[in-house]
Amino acid sequence: MDLNLILVRDVRGVGAQKVEELNAMGIFTAADLIEYVPFRYEDYTIRDLVGVKDGDRITIQGKIVGEPVLQRYGGKSRLSCKVMADAFFITAVWFNRHFLKEKLQVQQDILLTGKWDGRRMQLTVSDSEFPGPGATKTGTVQPVYSVAGSLTQKWMRKVIKQALTQYGAMISEVLPASLIRKYGFMSRGKALAIVHLPGDIHEGQKARSRMVYEELFLFQLKLQAYKAVNRRRADGIAQQIELPGVRAFVRSLPFQLTESQKQVIAEILQDLQQPYCMNRLLQGDVGAGKTVVAAVALFATIKAGNQGALMVPTEILAEQHKRSLDKLFEPHGVQIALLTGSSTERQRRDILAALQTGLVDLIVGTHALIQEDIYFRQLGLVVTDEQHRFGVNQRSILRRKGMNPDVLAMTATPIPRTLAITAFGDMDVSTLRELPKGRKPIKTYWVRESMIERVHSFIDKEVAGGRQVYVICPLIEESEKLDVQNAIDVHLQLQQHFPRMRVGLLHGRMSAQEKDAVMQGFKDGIVETLVSTTVIEVGVDVPNASLMVIYDADRFGLSQLHQLRGRVGRGEQQSHCVLIADPKTEVGKERMKAMTETTDGFEIARRDLELRGPGDFFGTKQSGLPEFRLADMMVDFAVMEEARDDAAELVAEQAFWTGVEYAGLRQYLQRQQVFDSDVLD
Repeated sequence: MDLNLILVRDVRGVGAQKVEELNAMGIFTAADLIEYVPFRYEDYTIRDLVGVKDGDRITIQGKIVGEPVLQRYGGKSRLSCKVMADAFFITAVWFNRHFLKEKLQVQQDILLTGKWDGRRMQLTVSDSEFPGPGATKTGTVQPVYSVAGSLTQKWMRKVIKQALTQYGAMISEVLPASLIRKYGFMSRGKALAIVHLPGDIHEGQKARSRMVYEELFLFQLKLQAYKAVNRRRADGIAQQIELPGVRAFVRSLPFQLTESQKQVIAEILQDLQQPYCMNRLLQGDVGAGKTVVAAVALFATIKAGNQGALMVPTEILAEQHKRSLDKLFEPHGVQIALLTGSSTERQRRDILAALQTGLVDLIVGTHALIQEDIYFRQLGLVVTDEQHRFGVNQRSILRRKGMNPDVLAMTATPIPRTLAITAFGDMDVSTLRELPKGRKPIKTYWVRESMIERVHSFIDKEVAGGRQVYVICPLIEESEKLDVQNAIDVHLQLQQHFPRMRVGLLHGRMSAQEKDAVMQGFKDGIVETLVSTTVIEVGVDVPNASLMVIYDADRFGLSQLHQLRGRVGRGEQQSHCVLIADPKTEVGKERMKAMTETTDGFEIARRDLELRGPGDFFGTKQSGLPEFRLADMMVDFAVMEEARDDAAELVAEQAFWTGVEYAGLRQYLQRQQVFDSDVLD
């Protein structure tokens, strides 16, 4: 019988209320419960005090040699007594455990677990028990699970142990035998049992390694299989690219392409001519010229008789791209339309009709471009900018319309290789590594808040010279919890400090129309200094802006600071970025130093990953990163690379798609909606 068909209520000891709480945690079956692995362990192995470091969590055995002393204060209590351990006299301290006083007897042996303070020779006790049959933790390694509601660690340990007793023999193998032999892995059943009930840390780590590999292998198998299926289908558009026409378009551009741009364009044009759907990520630093590369790809698609779509996160960015593309495409007779939430019903109706008849070659807009009621005559290429990950769901919408366009996703967040194969493993990656000629590096300074008057003088100087300024704040308005600058107060302060300066305000609580009006005023030069929250971060292009001032800069991640800095430096004049910060932590100081030492986005991304870890690198909203149960991308990256290579090698074999030994993996991929059964026919 399949473990996935046995409900969690069938595990002895799981009542109706517990079933509801487990279901709320995503645990529905016995398989879910057994695969609900601990996120860490508590090691109760007895240690010697010699060699223990300050702050270590340790378990020791000792003898009580002093009467316990109980102190009470404000409803709380502190219980302490002297203990002899390893020939040392130490103080054991319990907080809010007054009820233990009667149990602590002089000359009694005791087992203590807690945090060691070497300077005070003191152990702050979190667990204690007396030697003998009742000592259930000492000498063991205990799993720690994520729990919720009334569920406790003790109950979870007990019920998972019961599930293993009842159904452990039914755990089926997932990994192919060839990979188990290659790495010398223990069986899946044994590994899961040890992950939950390790005899010691070494044994637990060995089992964890096997399960980490499995987790990363299955993840990579999905990506590699999706990639392979896409190519096996060969149901894309093999575009007939007119290379002479593309070369003529490139020559007509008002600037020369960099070698990096030429290389990436060659990769994209090669993809466009293949019978499978292109799925490519174009990453490059701020200002590296990704939009121009996209324009060449769109032009090639249109001249091949197909239509293009450019999707961007915001209306203001859509309008900006429309204006830029109009300048490039107008001499070549390309018809471009703009479709956003602000389009009138009549405009929308006319544009949709023009798309269906082929009168519009290229449509620019927000993600609404692939809604159910929008149809194209022949969509050849979809370009997505920044926050849009064009995934399986979006592709299925277009496939239902009978369209399998090529897809080019662009991002200005340089992604370290460590994360690129994780977040974008199903895509081919192209990288722009050089900036266009003539771009001057932005000079960056870190100043303390005490130097604000000098910053004001700098703002005054730039505006007096006919240039414009961004001022970024982390909050919209004052917060009782956070002592940081907010946009509303800073806007008022600057208005009072510069009564003749036109100071604008932009933040997330304003309506779309209000935001657009302010941004348009800034782009037109009516607003000289714009105070804003990070809503300004992505893609806005105002070449006359030459100064970026960021308050409380240490509250932002490095990649976000780099994105904000990239809003200036788009014109011919020298641009500057001023970071105002009084960081309280070493990480905050490291961020400020990194920003002043380099303008290379890839170096910034590498340092950001080191300082913040992968979980925060992309932010929580559009990370694209999976949440692994066991794997840690910083620690297990080498395993991820091995798993990716193994998965790619496996899906390249014909036996994977037809062999009986891989039937379980194919069923897994079908459950994950990587492909339909028709792919295997």
